[in-house]
Formats: sequence, C-alpha cells, structure tokens
Amino acid sequence: MSELAHPFAMSLAAASKHVKVLEQAGLIRRSIQGRTHVCALDPAPLAEGRAWLSAYERFWSERLDALDALFPPEIEIDDDADHRG
Repeated sequence: MSELAHPFAMSLAAASKHVKVLEQAGLIRRSIQGRTHVCALDPAPLAEGRAWLSAYERFWSERLDALDALFPPEIEIDDDADHRG
C-alpha cells in the first residue's frame, strides 16, 4: 500500500481509505499475500459507467441542438465602431 501512497504525497492511512472506497465500488480487486496487498484495476465498471454517460450525452446533445436551432446565428458587432466617431 505504501507504493500507492508515495507518488501522491498522502499518508498510508489516506491511501488505504481510498483503496477501500475503490474496492467497494468494484473498480479494483485486492488480494493479500502475507503483508503485501496486491491491487488490480477492474475496468468493467468503468465501461458500464461510460455507456450510461453516453446515453445522456446523446440525450443532451439532441436537446441542445434543438434549442440552438431556435435562435438566429449571432451577429458580430464591431466594438471599435463606437469609438471612431
């Protein structure tokens, strides 16, 4: 666990808490070999989350595109025109 904590400038206790949260979320698997805790990433839950977010991305993209179509294109205004007199 200390190898995980070292690059992030955090205490061993903080790293342990983070690992436990990731383990409970199913994002990592941990096995204990003697005094060594071996952690491995499990990408499957991330793929499920990405699929869920993708559906919402399509949903909001379609809604925002429809909203955008309701408004005329922006008109550029020359800010310097007021100062030329």
